[in-house]
Amino acid sequence: MGCIPKSCDTDCVPGLAVPRARHPRNPYHPALPPDRGCPRPRGRWLQRCSLSLIPVDRSPRPGPHFPRILLTPLLPCAGPVKECEEDQFRCRNERCIPSVWRCDEDNDCSDNSDEDDCPKKTCADSDFTCDNGHCIHEQWKCDGEEECPDGSDESEATCTKQVCPAEKLSCGPTSHKCVPASWRCDGEKDCESGADEAGCATSLGTCRGDEFQCGDGTCVPAIKRCNQEQDCPDRSDEAGCLQGLNECLHNNGGCSHICTDLKIGFECACPAGYRLLDQKTCGDIDECEDPDACSQICVNYKGYFKCECHPGYEMDTLTKNCKAVAGRSPSLIFTNRHEVRRIDLVKRDYSRLIPMLKNVVALDVEVATNRIYWCDLSYRKIYSAYMDKASDPAEQEVLIDEQLHSPEGLAVDWVHKHIYWTDSGNKTISVATVDGGRRRTLFSHDLSEPRAIAVDPLRGFMYWSDWGYQAKIEKSGLNGVDRQTLVSDGIEWPNGITLDLLNQRLYWVDSKLHQLSSTDFSGGNRKMLISSPDFLSHPFGIAVFEDKVFWTDLENEAIFSANRLNGLEISVLAENLNNPHDIVIFHELKQPRAADACELSAQPNGGCEYLCLPAPQISSHSPKYTCACPDTMWLGPDMKRCYRAPQSTSTTTLASTTTRTVADTRAPGTTVHSTTYQNHSTETPSLAAAVPSSVSVPRAPSTSPSAPSPATSNHSQHYGNEGGRMGSTVTAAVIGIVVPMAVIALLCMSGYLIWRNWKRKNTKSMNFDNPVYRKTTEEEDEDELHIGRSAQIGHVYPARVALSLEDDGLP
Repeated sequence: MGCIPKSCDTDCVPGLAVPRARHPRNPYHPALPPDRGCPRPRGRWLQRCSLSLIPVDRSPRPGPHFPRILLTPLLPCAGPVKECEEDQFRCRNERCIPSVWRCDEDNDCSDNSDEDDCPKKTCADSDFTCDNGHCIHEQWKCDGEEECPDGSDESEATCTKQVCPAEKLSCGPTSHKCVPASWRCDGEKDCESGADEAGCATSLGTCRGDEFQCGDGTCVPAIKRCNQEQDCPDRSDEAGCLQGLNECLHNNGGCSHICTDLKIGFECACPAGYRLLDQKTCGDIDECEDPDACSQICVNYKGYFKCECHPGYEMDTLTKNCKAVAGRSPSLIFTNRHEVRRIDLVKRDYSRLIPMLKNVVALDVEVATNRIYWCDLSYRKIYSAYMDKASDPAEQEVLIDEQLHSPEGLAVDWVHKHIYWTDSGNKTISVATVDGGRRRTLFSHDLSEPRAIAVDPLRGFMYWSDWGYQAKIEKSGLNGVDRQTLVSDGIEWPNGITLDLLNQRLYWVDSKLHQLSSTDFSGGNRKMLISSPDFLSHPFGIAVFEDKVFWTDLENEAIFSANRLNGLEISVLAENLNNPHDIVIFHELKQPRAADACELSAQPNGGCEYLCLPAPQISSHSPKYTCACPDTMWLGPDMKRCYRAPQSTSTTTLASTTTRTVADTRAPGTTVHSTTYQNHSTETPSLAAAVPSSVSVPRAPSTSPSAPSPATSNHSQHYGNEGGRMGSTVTAAVIGIVVPMAVIALLCMSGYLIWRNWKRKNTKSMNFDNPVYRKTTEEEDEDELHIGRSAQIGHVYPARVALSLEDDGLP
């Protein structure tokens, strides 16, 4: 087999030879990490030459170790030594990487030379230090699963004196294992000794549909009923049986449709499309009650049903699934922390969008504008760029670069032009305009480890996952109101979430339970689609399109797909991806167009001085949007303008309502106003903690939120004549002062009551309940995320992805 000469790439390892028949890892394939400097493999050897490509018609026959791809590049080459730049580090294999990647616990050189001779990392106080120096969360120590690569977090020496926390259950004095308290008496033995199931009361079970329940609760096969043999201990299976009588001959046995005579007794049956309602009467089956009956739209008729598709989709005559026919070819975009890559789901073309990244784990797209957004954990910034220019660092725009700690989830509201993100370090969820100019913290309390986030701008809701001690999936309005928990039971480490807007279902992956599940937007009709430690070893990102659900897996280093309705047809889309994290689908139908209520208003930005946020559409009377202010500002009584926040002196949560005196700083004058509101232990007002309509705020020209009008005095006092003579009596002085003040007070009170009554009748207001709390102490910087085992896994790249020549040289 000959070689086609080609100039040697400077990233090649000089003199490295590969076997003729197979090459399990290929550095020029963007999805296959290189085996640089690997020992001489078995098999025949190729003569050394420059980078060579085997033509398709001469490539070996595809097999389990040689995938069918368009071009199969080989590795051996020899060339001049590559010189590195001043801000780069030179690896032992002559590769050049950014100096900032040195000693960051990532094998960026591929031969691990960038991690040699590095100082030992010091773990944070809230972390546990493994024997090999690796850092994990303290809460993972002695939890029954090994998170340290060397298993030291579950060793006998570490866990001998382990005391289980309140939310954990001890497996007994002879075991150091702690299991969640919710696993107590769940019917499964989680402790080796069975201590979690000891002493549990046994309840009378319910037999299956094909079984008969005896009088004592025992279940026996239904076919043994009335077989003239005692199968139940109490002989209840033979009670009430008649012999030799055909009940169907009399009035059809009472059956509305079909009566079937049995050896003993009879049974009623129904034709297709009907079911028994009361053991005798048949009624129409509403097949559409099953959300998975059709790919998209289900229309029920008497005795049958029909499936239809939404606009932009057509029914596949073979599979009866709805396929997208409008728009461009759908593509899958994902990040492996150091690059953003793209796979065309139709053509199977593979390309690189953004190279040379540091630690990107979250991304999203805006299809209409062809823009991509991503978060970098190392640089603590949120970026954006046009997809066709994103590979150029000069075209990458920094949107948010302040007050970020660990942005792990990102979502784009393509209708209202906002971005939402989670920050596990600051324990917050925030929103900003797509240009990053205006931002607001929506939630800063009751968040433990927020991760993935997804938005539904059509209905005004957002959803996020939290994998902390009280793991859960929550939802709220896009303006931060109506917060509620969707999933809190049977969930441990919910990493990625995604929305199916057409069928109104939420999908998520749990890397602790190795499950892929779904639920509707109200948290009902929950369904576990896949439970597999093999295919869901450590899932992270998830996306859904048409009838497929896609997910990334860190341990398998692969992207999988399956049928989103039943979890079947599991297949591998791409392997050997080296830390695949977040994943999104790029297609017009994934982001349907809708009207921006803020722009439809007669006033620009909905009349809001700062942010105009869409409100959740709970009912037909729900407002279309609400206004919001910066974290340090207060929403005024008109629900549109922003005021400076009053200084809070108390940090104690009070159950009762308190009264504070707040000086207005916008309008001229030093008039003092009394404001009544709930104290929520915060020093900054919440997004929705609007000044109630009972607050008297003088009308003043609108000013910038950061530049209120100065306050000047407009009050005067009268003290009698100019000479200050004391000839008047004390009584006269009191009357001269008190009476005018009382009259003025009565007039002010009357005016205030009239104004408040008018305001109540003419103002539609909404109460908010999401105060912004102070940020807690930040944790130590970490590039790595939680959850993981570092077991070495061998992979063979499947015959699923065609390579692009422009990807040559990708690590």
